[in-house]
Amino acid sequence: MLTKDQKVKFVNEHRKLLKDYRVIGIIQLSGIPDRLLQSTKNQLKESTRFIIGRKSLLKKILEGEEHSKRLVEHLTNTSAIVLSNDDPFELYGRFRSNSLRLAAKPGQISPEDVSVTAGETNIQPGQTVTDLKSAGIDVQIQKGKVVIAKDKVVVKKGEAIGLKISKALHILDILPFNAVMEPSVILSNGMLFSRQVLSINRESTTSEMIICFRNALMLCLEAKIINAYTINNLITEAYSNAMHLGIECKVPDSGIIEMLLANAASQAAALGGMKGENA
Repeated sequence: MLTKDQKVKFVNEHRKLLKDYRVIGIIQLSGIPDRLLQSTKNQLKESTRFIIGRKSLLKKILEGEEHSKRLVEHLTNTSAIVLSNDDPFELYGRFRSNSLRLAAKPGQISPEDVSVTAGETNIQPGQTVTDLKSAGIDVQIQKGKVVIAKDKVVVKKGEAIGLKISKALHILDILPFNAVMEPSVILSNGMLFSRQVLSINRESTTSEMIICFRNALMLCLEAKIINAYTINNLITEAYSNAMHLGIECKVPDSGIIEMLLANAASQAAALGGMKGENA
């Protein structure tokens, strides 16, 4: 428990730090294992500063600067302040890249379908086999080895994990939960970035832009809209249509005169052949 003087010192020292960083973020620590917190801090220690403390103290720190007051409303009872000079999206990506798989506990809601896969296991025959069978998993003993006979979804997405299933997953070393520390909001150069915005990555965005561009290009070509991307295709199409129209209408234009003469010669030869047959 900090004394009053220690609290004042803590707030004042960290208020000064806010002036040295362009990026200020808030991270919710609820449900985050301590080992994940420590590994993330170690991984980012070269570029990122963490301020961990009581909500009341973090609030006073943020209220020390006019621009950071906007982050106060995002604090919870288990928050931390993150300071950095890195790009907000790159910083968020580094947080996301450091995750930890966790075992299931009874009563937790499964974030996705949890399956067991058919095949041999490293489990020794014994009580564990009974535990797996009681969880509804088809288990057999083959040549002294415990084998899962067939694939099965043991928990569907959104379902609560029961005690027997939780025990079976632990036996099989299946870790269905993914713990990750990620800023819930980041303030950078006066702009507030939410988690939804920060989670946009370059690969998916690029892919979506390519699809949108192709759709827009096809629409412009169909509607004959002239722009820098359609002009060459539209000119080529117009030229081809004009050529076909000229040939169809027998227009003696310099661009198609050779084709017309070739067609005429071909038709004359065909007529000559027919005349020879009738002679």
